[in-house]
Amino acid sequence: MQETIVDIKETQFEKDVRKGLTDFPKHLSSKYFYDQKGDAIFQQIMHLPEYYLTGCEYQIFKEKKYEIAQMFAKDGQPFKLIELGAGDGKKTKVLLKEFVHQNLAFKYQPIDISHHVLQGLEKSLLEEIPQVNVVPKQGTYFEALKELSDENGMRKIIMFLGSNIGNLLHHQAILFLKDVQNLMNKNDLLFIGCDLKKNPQTVLDAYNDASGITEAFNKNLLSRINTEMDADFDLDEFKHWEVYNPESGTAKSYLVSKKAQKVHIGLLDLTVNFEPWETIHTEISQKYDDASMKRLAQESGLEICDEFTDKKHFFKNYVLKTVR
Repeated sequence: MQETIVDIKETQFEKDVRKGLTDFPKHLSSKYFYDQKGDAIFQQIMHLPEYYLTGCEYQIFKEKKYEIAQMFAKDGQPFKLIELGAGDGKKTKVLLKEFVHQNLAFKYQPIDISHHVLQGLEKSLLEEIPQVNVVPKQGTYFEALKELSDENGMRKIIMFLGSNIGNLLHHQAILFLKDVQNLMNKNDLLFIGCDLKKNPQTVLDAYNDASGITEAFNKNLLSRINTEMDADFDLDEFKHWEVYNPESGTAKSYLVSKKAQKVHIGLLDLTVNFEPWETIHTEISQKYDDASMKRLAQESGLEICDEFTDKKHFFKNYVLKTVR
């Protein structure tokens, strides 16, 4: 009798959880924070007084919207605004309203991996700024960006806001920027938000708020594994922990096991052992200064052609173009 072989294919999430929790030291990718519950928690984080990043970038957009619009619509030419990881679009809407006010010819193409997020954004834009031609694209950044780049020769403005570039290690950021640069024409721009180095306590407070919302966001990753992979993480037995190195500008988030424990992940048929105070690294948040951003651009085939900052100099939007 021929033996039947069942080919069970793991999703990328399952593969990454298996690898991350069997590596030493343990780690999980921050991209998995963002299920529907995670999206909602992050919306709360963005309104926290300690989480200065959103407010600083919003201030830049409010105060510099005219100059930014003029730069995007150079010589009055039409453009498509492609936003990587669009979220709720709160900041971007400031620019979109200005584009409409200036009667600019543009198309807005938000990219996000979350269908739920894109649905919410499209609905809110229809209600708030119905004049905007919005064409959302669900998918990973580069799959979607490549498709949009191949559409036609219209000038592209690629936006990557909220210091999302800071979620990548230096070598990963270079690879990311090189991939973007490869899809840019000479006339295109990359508009990128970067959190700047500052008082270390200010940074730590931003990722460890007194109300515990950031802790809930970090632990939601374990909750998601419980729900989607039949795991038995006890969230109360893990501690949210944030560290910041002011020399390198690197902030890191961890989940720390409070005791020796075993966690079983049913879907993976995997038991994970934790020693007391063993960590799971979940997120990196890199902070920059002008020198480090200039090096990053140069190593990626890009150059800084303009920049905008807030009143406190906590945050900066850099404008980059390809040197090809």
